[in-house]
Amino acid sequence: MTRTKKSGMKARGGRVAVLGALGLASVALAAGPAFAKGTVDITAPHTAHVGKTITVKAQGNDDSAGFLHQLCIEENGFGEGWHQESCSTPAKGAAKVTAHGTSARRGDLKFRAVLYGLTSKKDHHPKRLHASDVVTVRVR
Repeated sequence: MTRTKKSGMKARGGRVAVLGALGLASVALAAGPAFAKGTVDITAPHTAHVGKTITVKAQGNDDSAGFLHQLCIEENGFGEGWHQESCSTPAKGAAKVTAHGTSARRGDLKFRAVLYGLTSKKDHHPKRLHASDVVTVRVR
């Protein structure tokens, strides 16, 4: 063999090693864990009148397996802090909840929806999975 053939063989062997490593890395990435995706949406009117009914609706879902889902609507208004207004019953799959209420005075009410994951229907320590954006209802 001549000197040129040796360097050509080494170059080919190096290319094969690099291609093998890239192939192995792509297989390892494809077999990695998948992360659960979920969404929570909330709808509420922009304005409401004092004493009239305010209807807030929310829906949410998470594709994580083995969880029951519970969706809650939380309210923050008039310096009271965030508190739960209404919650859905625990169920697998998508969750929906509707809250009806009235405001006795003028001001801004803020609402958000929070999706919880439960291990059973009587789970006392639910895990917060997702939260919606905050929507504001201006009461006039």
